[in-house]
Amino acid sequence: MTHPDAIPEAGGRLQQALSDGHHGTMDWLADTAGRRQTPTALWADVKSIGMFGFNYAPGSDPMASLALRDAGTISVYARNRDYHDIIKGALKRIGSRFAARAGADLKVFVDTAPVMEKPLAEAAGLGWQGKHTNLVSRDLGSWLFLGALFTDAVLQPDAPETDHCGTCRACLDICPTDAFPAPYRLDARRCISYLTIEHKGPIERALRPKIGNRIFGCDDCLAVCPWNKFAEAGREAKLAARDDLNAPPLAELCRLDDGAFRAFFSGSPVKRIGRDRFVRNVLIAIGNSGKASFKADAERLAGDANPLVRGMAVWALAQLAEAADFRHMADRAMPGEHDEDVLAEWQEGLNAI
Repeated sequence: MTHPDAIPEAGGRLQQALSDGHHGTMDWLADTAGRRQTPTALWADVKSIGMFGFNYAPGSDPMASLALRDAGTISVYARNRDYHDIIKGALKRIGSRFAARAGADLKVFVDTAPVMEKPLAEAAGLGWQGKHTNLVSRDLGSWLFLGALFTDAVLQPDAPETDHCGTCRACLDICPTDAFPAPYRLDARRCISYLTIEHKGPIERALRPKIGNRIFGCDDCLAVCPWNKFAEAGREAKLAARDDLNAPPLAELCRLDDGAFRAFFSGSPVKRIGRDRFVRNVLIAIGNSGKASFKADAERLAGDANPLVRGMAVWALAQLAEAADFRHMADRAMPGEHDEDVLAEWQEGLNAI
């Protein structure tokens, strides 16, 4: 439990990140910056804020699938049902009981409103923001969904949690794309989670090989946190994962049309990015696989209706096809291609031969 004026420094840190451009194309962060800086801007009557952490610790090593070149790696949180629905439902049940007993008004927020959940959770004693900028709990490690319950009741605040990272740099050093310019600072433009989920266009060419087979999000900085060894106490609360989202075959994923994509990822957070962006990610994994068996799939997708998919298919072909084959495919495709980004992919592939 904390109070609405408990995070006076959070607004300044947000403004610094925005000034540095670390939010990338997430313009909604800049648009809502004023409301994010103080909870009273979101609800003037709020007097107390209860922060809740929901454990989603995986039952096995989430990084094991990174070695499977013919499979994709989906972030642990997205292997479950959409957490927004699950957590908001739980908080509403808790809030209803509290409101009935206390006679107070309340509002429940789970990630969809301009609430700075992590600084508030630290102020409420739930954990601390680690060097990877995510919340870390001494009891549950780094695998936490956060939810907030705002109320106009005046409640006793808990003591804030202190930082227990010490000299550890595990989360910083494991990042494949060097997305942390400094401890406690994240440049989303280099973060694989941002690139594969939030970013809508072609992914920067230099970063593609570093993505490996991560097709939705990235858990590396969370998975290596040494505080995860204390997560067993909360295992009974973790969400049940879908087994079919644990290292799904790339060969099947790259053949999903829009209808099949929506059906397969029904109820999953993956569905929100849409088929085209998802297949873009799958094609990067295919290009990084080193498996010539994927060449036919990449060649087929080089004729996809969506230019984002076509462009990434061309990049995958450039990684997998023999030079003569790639040149022949480029000679056939380029005269009829009118998208500048796709043409640039063909030309870059030719230049690399």
